Amino acid sequence: MRKVDPKSQLPRLSRMSRRAILRGGGAVGLTTLLGGLRPFTAAAATIARPSKEESTAVAEANATTLWYPAPADEALIVQQGLPVGNGRLGALVAGDPDTDFLYLTDGSLWMGDANDSLDNDGQFSYEGTHFGSFLKLAHIRISIPGHGMSAITNFRRGLDLSNGIVTMSYQRKRTQYRREVFASHPDDVVVIRLRVTTGTDRLTGTVSVEGTRGEPTLAYADSLASGIQSTLGNGLAYAAVATARGVGGTVAMNGSKLAFTNCKEVIIVVSGGTNYRPDPSIDFIDGTVDPVAIAIQRARTAVAVAGDRLQATHTADYRSLYDTMTVNLGTSTATQRSYDTWTRLSVRASDGGTPDPELEASYLQFGRYLTITGSRNWLPLNLQGLWLETNNPDWFSDYHTDINIQMNYWLADRAGLSPCFEVLADYCLSQLPYWSDVTQRLFNDPRNRYRNSSGKVAGWAVAYSTNIYGGNGWWWQPGGNAWLCQTLWEHYEYTLNRDFLAKIYPLLKGAAEFWQARLITTTVTGPDGQAREVLVDDRDWSPEHGPQDAIGITYCQEGAWMLFDYTRKAAALLGADASFADELAALQAKLYLPQVSPKTGWLEEWMSPDNLGETTHRHLSPLIGFFPGDRINTDESPPELIEGVRNLLVARGMESFGWGCAWRSACWARLKNAENAYKLLGTVMKPSINNNNGSAPNFFDMYSQGNRTIFQIEANLGATAAMVEMILYSRPGVIELLPALPSAWAKQGQVTGIGARGGFVVDVAWRNGKVSTVTVRSVGGTETLLRAGSWSTQVRLAPGQSATYRPA
Repeated sequence: MRKVDPKSQLPRLSRMSRRAILRGGGAVGLTTLLGGLRPFTAAAATIARPSKEESTAVAEANATTLWYPAPADEALIVQQGLPVGNGRLGALVAGDPDTDFLYLTDGSLWMGDANDSLDNDGQFSYEGTHFGSFLKLAHIRISIPGHGMSAITNFRRGLDLSNGIVTMSYQRKRTQYRREVFASHPDDVVVIRLRVTTGTDRLTGTVSVEGTRGEPTLAYADSLASGIQSTLGNGLAYAAVATARGVGGTVAMNGSKLAFTNCKEVIIVVSGGTNYRPDPSIDFIDGTVDPVAIAIQRARTAVAVAGDRLQATHTADYRSLYDTMTVNLGTSTATQRSYDTWTRLSVRASDGGTPDPELEASYLQFGRYLTITGSRNWLPLNLQGLWLETNNPDWFSDYHTDINIQMNYWLADRAGLSPCFEVLADYCLSQLPYWSDVTQRLFNDPRNRYRNSSGKVAGWAVAYSTNIYGGNGWWWQPGGNAWLCQTLWEHYEYTLNRDFLAKIYPLLKGAAEFWQARLITTTVTGPDGQAREVLVDDRDWSPEHGPQDAIGITYCQEGAWMLFDYTRKAAALLGADASFADELAALQAKLYLPQVSPKTGWLEEWMSPDNLGETTHRHLSPLIGFFPGDRINTDESPPELIEGVRNLLVARGMESFGWGCAWRSACWARLKNAENAYKLLGTVMKPSINNNNGSAPNFFDMYSQGNRTIFQIEANLGATAAMVEMILYSRPGVIELLPALPSAWAKQGQVTGIGARGGFVVDVAWRNGKVSTVTVRSVGGTETLLRAGSWSTQVRLAPGQSATYRPA
């Protein structure tokens, strides 16, 4: 990825007309297809609330928790702040007793528009006005005078992964205080609870909402709320409000702030949102929606509920997802457990001889936490998920389609979080009419160096970057549609949900139609010396290095092969488009497939034996057919092809950005090289010090830019997906246990709830590196080969059934 400086722009075309959208075919029935989304509208229906006694919360002593002995520094909020989210609202929480603050976001607060014209080079502009950017919504400020760090003792803040809550506790004089922050999905609000747990002192202070773009803080006195509201230049309206209720004291307006006085408990509820709608027929903005009225309604509804019940409601909902997987990679030492999280990360990096398996298990659970809190019923995770520290994020915190958005969703199905995947499909479907229209109007522009030399164009394509308004940025990326579809198809392979397959079929078919029009014919000479005609990708660029006009790049050859393969399978499963499927089969059979270079011994990245790019480049684009795809696999592929994959991985090296290491780790796991896979995980988890790549104190992955670092979320999700790959490999028809179990976890462990392609969920336990017991449950799958080392058995189950095995 690169940063493109703002530049003068050509005039924009007007937003696509409703007629053009309908002509694209994507708006018909779109509301029904995207029925699982929850736009920011009137308050939710009646919520079933457990009582305090019915709470399912994990006891604090048993919870998996990241903890710290000091508050976050606002200048380092993205490295030190602790994230909460409900899939739409997100916040970074500082946890300061005296002057606390939250950086609040809504996933749909975006500048920009359809960005549907080309610059002089035939590519899309990539700047903040028309392509746009993800933005912060507001800051929440809480002041409690006299509670500064010099006046308190026993301070501790933490992120309780088991219950989905940020906590903070401390003592002032003889009074104990506790603070809990969570983003409730059922109530669609952020809740901050300030409490006196023991002692006679009380809480007195203020709460206010601050804008981040110069918006004034307003008092909504009739609703006892502080807030901001405004409209972006593209017409997107937004608002954020906070209200509060005191227990044993009072809450009143003090100018534009909320003032609480002598309270034993203060319940602060924050709501906010935009009038964005995932509906291309209204250009994604609903002018009938008043965000401030909705925010006040939601906040006032929630604040009337007792704090214990709000928290129990959130915890029950959160744990319904979190508890689908348990992770035990072994036991850490008492000394390791005594360290705070940042110290523990640092000790792990400096003491390479002592594994810290509980820390690594918590890293995996943190990836699951980010998925649950960042990806539910709204928009997919972008480069920073739901968490921003600035209104000028690098690469506009967009959706990058040549690895980043795909890697964001490698973990969900593997880690028992299939419901969190659906937003990616819903996003692609909502954008499809615009993507189709702009492709068919502009892709074959004579200035576009990637245009189809056949003169034909069909279906849809995307650029390297996309926004939420159907817009593209940076350069056209022909292979991006195939990779997005591979990610969507793989979700079907985990779930075997026929309704989901029918939903995504227009995306598969449209992408296949694009490639049907794009492929060109060339002649190659085979090992037997005979010439034959093959189909190859037109002039293209292997992300993100090497020549920009090469034909037949491996990235696209593999992408097209996979796309044709699963589009044919989808058509057969749905009983649709038989003749089209036959055409794709014929094209698939003629596709050139990559060879091993006789010069380098690597799997070729271009149709050339020469290395035409950077040897240690961060991207592994030629390996998408090996991971995340599996056209190339260690069971069925010729040994020389697997050796070419291995040699390319060796050449790429063991150092890169976090997401580059995550991809390498997953590939080494597929090669059953446990120690390389684990070593790369260690590189991702290495503390980010002096602006280096690595993990921040809050576990966020930091991307080095020389004199600063950037948070990018995909490494958190890709590295944890690689951890699951070390424990279980699957493709339809095959489940392999412990294919790359590192020695650090080998003594004893157990992971339950692992998703397996072919429609299964697996629980596996091991001792001394060998599987001791495994349970396979069907979520729709009926037959698979199950194996562990030299042991194997054929599993046959009806949907809903399970079976347990104890390999010899």
